[in-house]
Amino acid sequence: MIHERPSDYLLNVEGLTVSFDGFRAVDDLSFYVDTEEIRVIIGPNGAGKTTVLDLICGRTRASGGQVWFKNHELTRLNEYEIVRVGVGRKFQNPTIYEDLTVFENLEISYPQGRSVFGALAFRRTPALRERIEEISETVFLSDLLGQRSGLLSHGQKQWLEIGMLLIQDPELLMLDEPVAGMSVSERRKTADLLHTITKGRAVIVIEHDMGFVADIAHRVTVLHQGKILAEGSMAEIQADPRVVEVYLGHSNREDVAC
Repeated sequence: MIHERPSDYLLNVEGLTVSFDGFRAVDDLSFYVDTEEIRVIIGPNGAGKTTVLDLICGRTRASGGQVWFKNHELTRLNEYEIVRVGVGRKFQNPTIYEDLTVFENLEISYPQGRSVFGALAFRRTPALRERIEEISETVFLSDLLGQRSGLLSHGQKQWLEIGMLLIQDPELLMLDEPVAGMSVSERRKTADLLHTITKGRAVIVIEHDMGFVADIAHRVTVLHQGKILAEGSMAEIQADPRVVEVYLGHSNREDVAC
């Protein structure tokens, strides 16, 4: 078993395993992600994709293996500690405060207010306003800062949640199906957004839309039955007969085309 950080990658996943009632949802999984990389994880339903993100962010406890992020071994940390060391996670459905404005959603996500003392000392400073304006422009919402968030479109809510993570300045950002339910134009803008925000950080994306994957992925990992089936560039993945057999060519044809 590995007890030291295995390499200089930003994220080192080594022998990661989790079992539920004897079923191995993730089975001895190892992969590595570098800074400024967009890694996309694909695979059929039940392959273990979301479970991998759950294990990295501490939502699910690993049965075995290690996850090194910088110099932190994440399987030893609680979920809130993993957030504090620089890991941000966005789930498939947006989790924003719909009764608050876009500005207030970003403001409440600012790290200064997290602790009791930070909340007591919290002030809406010029630096905070500048940071919110910067993030809102990045996620295409600068003209909607005063808008109540519940009135945003589905795609705009997805962007807002990404902004709520970005204002915390994570070095690893994990997104679960970020373009689900988006229009074609929103998907294109989201691809541009992801390329913009990789400066100084890594992004892991779970996605079914192969057109979107082709637009964003530096490297693709294909999961099947909790294990890595294939890994490489999008072109390499599309040419791999094993991937075509278990994912691209059969029951997920609708997902691939969506």
